[in-house]
Amino acid sequence: MKIDFVSDISCPWCIIGLRGLEEALARTGDLITAEITFQPFELNPQMGADGQNIAEHIAEKYGSTPEQSAASRAMIRERAADLGFAMRMSDTSRIYNTFDAHRLLHWAHIEGKQAALKRALFDTYFTDQQDPSDHEVLTAAAAKVGLDPKRAAEILASDEYADDVRTAEKFWQSHGISAVPAVIINDRYLISGGQPSEAFESALREIAASA
Repeated sequence: MKIDFVSDISCPWCIIGLRGLEEALARTGDLITAEITFQPFELNPQMGADGQNIAEHIAEKYGSTPEQSAASRAMIRERAADLGFAMRMSDTSRIYNTFDAHRLLHWAHIEGKQAALKRALFDTYFTDQQDPSDHEVLTAAAAKVGLDPKRAAEILASDEYADDVRTAEKFWQSHGISAVPAVIINDRYLISGGQPSEAFESALREIAASA
């Protein structure tokens, strides 16, 4: 089964969706063999180098009050915790530009370590509250999963893979992807949002049965 997981590492529902999908795949392992490719999507492509306070950003983007924003984060933290993921967002957390992270993920796919780097970057941003646009932070995440840190630094210092990421982003946008996570199975079936593992499992079994 071919799975394209369109997502951004600064999207909390993306890690929730990924954990739900992984649980579903573990429960259907006797029926399904899947290969996940992580595809790029930027929630905030115009975000500046310094980032922005998360509460301020959510208020500007969605019109949420501070109370609504805090309640939403608490609910997301609980959903993530239920899936074994520590999400430590607070009122002082920041949103950052993620384009360079996507360039590094493109390279990691070539090196066969994309899934490991994706998980490491979710940890870096949501659990460790580090800046995923910082090249030193990204290089450290690459090294942590066994990628060559010198090569990672070279990529980040250049524009390498920038065109590849932009082309992929445009491809998925042109195919109607405007929100993430978006899980595309066998180039035909779309599962949207951070679904519970049960929803993913039901969909995977139905798709497998119709193949």
